[in-house]
Amino acid sequence: MWESLGSLSGTPWVYVVVSLSIVLDVFVPILPSGVLVITAATTAAGYGPAADVAATVQTGNHLAEMAFLVLCAAAASVLGDLVAYRLAWRGGDRFDRAIGRSRRLSAAQQRLGTALTRGGGGIVVLARFAPAGRSVVSLGAGVAHRTAREFLPWSALAGLVWAAYSVSLGYFGGHWLGTSWVSTALAVLALFVAGSVAAYLVRRPERETAAH
Repeated sequence: MWESLGSLSGTPWVYVVVSLSIVLDVFVPILPSGVLVITAATTAAGYGPAADVAATVQTGNHLAEMAFLVLCAAAASVLGDLVAYRLAWRGGDRFDRAIGRSRRLSAAQQRLGTALTRGGGGIVVLARFAPAGRSVVSLGAGVAHRTAREFLPWSALAGLVWAAYSVSLGYFGGHWLGTSWVSTALAVLALFVAGSVAAYLVRRPERETAAH
């Protein structure tokens, strides 16, 4: 992965590869889109602390790259969500039966509908970090025929927060530790921890309801 992204670093292709992975991730949650975002940011930011004017200029260039990577990742996230949402909307019966066969997915879909109706779309943001949470939210919103006005603004916020967090992990890891597997591993671990916390928070209402 290092060699592949390293050869693409500084070219438009790195953004294409990362964006495509993020779009497809909503349908195939096992794709390492988060790892690709972190690796791309780490590879681009793998330099030592600024020590002179040239390094300072380079720092500004890297920050511009990071900002563009965040925008690309966020846009790809929203695009993938929108495609999944529209497909589930049109094929609602088929997706509804698939979701109905899983008690966890059914409960998640019900919580999503309640949260969106009450304007509490924060669950969409949390689910973006949870494993497969993005798929459940996007498909569930389509199956439940939630309006685009209810769903898309929260999807955009979720994509932006997730992209900014992932790119920041890669950037600071590469800046402080250099381009190495150690910095990437620590950044991926931080992303995994955030996902675990998000998954716990998303499931907490279900646990509280079961307890009562």
